[in-house]
Amino acid sequence: MIEEPGLVLSVAEDGVLVETIRKSSCGQCSAAKGCGQKMLASIGQGQRFEVIATNPRRLILQKGDQVVLGLAESALLKASFMAYLLPLVLMIVTATFAELAGFSEGVVAVSGIGGLFMGLGVTRWLTGSDRKTRCQQYPEILRTSGSCTSTVS
Repeated sequence: MIEEPGLVLSVAEDGVLVETIRKSSCGQCSAAKGCGQKMLASIGQGQRFEVIATNPRRLILQKGDQVVLGLAESALLKASFMAYLLPLVLMIVTATFAELAGFSEGVVAVSGIGGLFMGLGVTRWLTGSDRKTRCQQYPEILRTSGSCTSTVS
């Protein structure tokens, strides 16, 4: 489970609005000084993000509470696959079929671009536009940080 601290902004029946601050883990790495990733990570460092989180443990939360959000690694891998790998694979497959069919380079390139957009469309279709179909990709509130937590029966 990937964990991230956050601050509760508002509480509603369908979820909790939580603010997180983007931090880089480059300070923890032994290769921090020689890594180009550190420069890229520093670009968005310190930005505030608002996310909607579920509250499956029915913690009693109020605006201003410090919480710890959790996201399953499998959800992150699935989202990464659908956002990056699926469109790329469809782009390569459509371009390869166009090449094997003997089309010109221009048609192969257009087929590849069409496959990329088809992959993006499939990703959008699979994730759905309804929030309830995407719930498995929402972070959940694991616990409040600092104080005792109460649960609703």
